[in-house]
Amino acid sequence: MKVVVLLSGGMDSVVALHHAHREQEVVAALSFDYGSKHNRRELPMAQWHASSLGIQHVVVPLGFIGDYFVSDLLNHGGEIPKGHYEEETMKKTVVPFRNGIMLSVAAGYAESIGAAGLVIAAHAGDHAIYPDCREEFMQAMTEALRLGTYAQVALLRPFIACSKSDIAQIGHGIGVDFSKTWSCYVGGETHCGECGTCVERREAFLQAGVPDPTPYLSCGPLPPKPPAC
Repeated sequence: MKVVVLLSGGMDSVVALHHAHREQEVVAALSFDYGSKHNRRELPMAQWHASSLGIQHVVVPLGFIGDYFVSDLLNHGGEIPKGHYEEETMKKTVVPFRNGIMLSVAAGYAESIGAAGLVIAAHAGDHAIYPDCREEFMQAMTEALRLGTYAQVALLRPFIACSKSDIAQIGHGIGVDFSKTWSCYVGGETHCGECGTCVERREAFLQAGVPDPTPYLSCGPLPPKPPAC
């Protein structure tokens, strides 16, 4: 199947790209510039991996998100919260309906270039905070994309039941260079080590038993997972 991979430049989507390259015919990797604090750090990573595999990399500008939406993840938003990635404070980093918007654009692009599938790297660890990463949402989008395209574009989510540590293991097993991925929402020159996405990244490598090549500004003790409600 010809597929388009949604590629942010983070470790999950990069592993998804390499995994799909082994399993499918990847005709393009699609990234989005939507005004996030870390876009400038992520997008070069996405370009690097797409180029390393000889895959066309397309960056779609979604400036209206940065202009009109409210989220601390965006350039005009507040400070990125520190702590565990399942803390309630991480909801401040949710960009409303981000995946719904990106999947809609990606479906139109995929059909335009003759691709029959989209690959997204949503995983089980995303579910606590991000409603547009949950399987119920993905199932609904799967049906919407099927019904809304002549090509009946399929939504492939190979990691939906995986933890981030599972993804780290999969990537390590197929030789992904994790030093060429970006997670930190702060978007500085070095991973901060303290925001939710840095904590999740550090925890994933630790639990997977995979060497973490990432330099962090802070490598203090990882915060505990918050109690379930």
